[in-house]
Amino acid sequence: MHIHILGICGTFMGSLAILAREAGHRVTGSDQHVYPPMSTQLESEGIELIEGYDPEQLQPAPDLVIVGNAMSRGNPCVEYVLEKRLAYTSGPQWLHDHILPGRWVLAVAGTHGKTTTATMLAWVLEQAGLSPGFLIGGIPNGFERSARTGSTPFFVIEADEYDTAFFDKRSKFVHYQPRTLVLNNLEYDHADIFPDLAAIQRQFHHLNRLVPASGQVIFPAQTPSLDEVMAMGCWSEQVQTGLNGVGEWSAHLLKADGSAFEVYFRNRLVGKIDWQLTGLHNVMNGLHALVASRHVGVLPEQSALALSQFSGVKRRMECLAEINHVFVYDDFAHHPTAIETTLQGLRAKVGKESIIAVIEPRSNTMRLGMHQKRLMESAQVADQIYWYQPEGMHWSLDSLVEKSSKPATVLTAVDKIVERLVQQATPHTHIVIMSNGGFGGIHQQLIQSLEAK
Repeated sequence: MHIHILGICGTFMGSLAILAREAGHRVTGSDQHVYPPMSTQLESEGIELIEGYDPEQLQPAPDLVIVGNAMSRGNPCVEYVLEKRLAYTSGPQWLHDHILPGRWVLAVAGTHGKTTTATMLAWVLEQAGLSPGFLIGGIPNGFERSARTGSTPFFVIEADEYDTAFFDKRSKFVHYQPRTLVLNNLEYDHADIFPDLAAIQRQFHHLNRLVPASGQVIFPAQTPSLDEVMAMGCWSEQVQTGLNGVGEWSAHLLKADGSAFEVYFRNRLVGKIDWQLTGLHNVMNGLHALVASRHVGVLPEQSALALSQFSGVKRRMECLAEINHVFVYDDFAHHPTAIETTLQGLRAKVGKESIIAVIEPRSNTMRLGMHQKRLMESAQVADQIYWYQPEGMHWSLDSLVEKSSKPATVLTAVDKIVERLVQQATPHTHIVIMSNGGFGGIHQQLIQSLEAK
């Protein structure tokens, strides 16, 4: 079968393309901008990529068109598909129909930490010899690619609450029918499609309704937004997690930065994790991966050992370079809470050493001006903050500078940010670049300029 994917270079659609190719299909696809690392990964799989949406790419007609959720009415290829009545579906629906039947699906949902926790979970199962399939919205260290079919019933998936397609406004994750479900956390996000938190909670409730009675829902205790979801109805075993004695499964910090902690089950020590990661958010991510692994039979001691060897995920507080004791990090920040917890973890690790945060508020929610006060507060752990004002933003970042308790500057050009950083960086400075996009190639520009200096 010839499958053509519209919007193929997104992390989800690119991963889905790999699964379709593994299933024996001829796979082609197109995107507005075809760029690495996804383009490189896809080309290495023998998948033909086309830049742009000229309908000629659909001639002769493929057997099936998979439409990404970034596609909308008015797109030339979408209009051609509808006009010519070509067979089409969404990515999540195709997964539901062709990859997930008969699988034990372990899904990771929540506002934050989905990619990291799903990668941890796949890593633990792999180290336990369970050879899981997976689809992860990022490039996981320790694996060759972002998706694979796997050779056992187990399948790990990053379960996103964003909508499915222009013709299916349900959240993606309602197509996955998990047996093991991790709900990392829940905050208001995606202001472009959800009017309020209650609308997101309704989608999480729909997800809960799909977990069988023999399944398990894992979530942090004392989280009001998730407690309200559970109160809507849950027909599966509920497992609560927490820190320092809270929850059935609890993490007890051995180091303040979260780089070492013990895991207790009903007040009994079952494992110790000593790893490269920092931050309370990663402690909870790791705890959830361990508990989910236990549901499929992996002993906590095995999971703890595997997590102690876990090297992280690309673009999740990834240290890109150290130049004369100046450290440059890349972090996929999409929400004020993600910014805050990441910087707090770094502060706990480096103590009084200088931290410079460079932030592009690129997510739809932040660009629309949601969480302005929280956004300003989220970066106050840093010693210096540079805010990047992108084109087309509906509000001015100057308001964040006016109310900031730390030195803060708004700049509109990447080269100007790099110039300031190079001037300011001294030994033992930690520069954290935070964006859920490419940020104009600032990472390599900065590294090259620091090396030249």
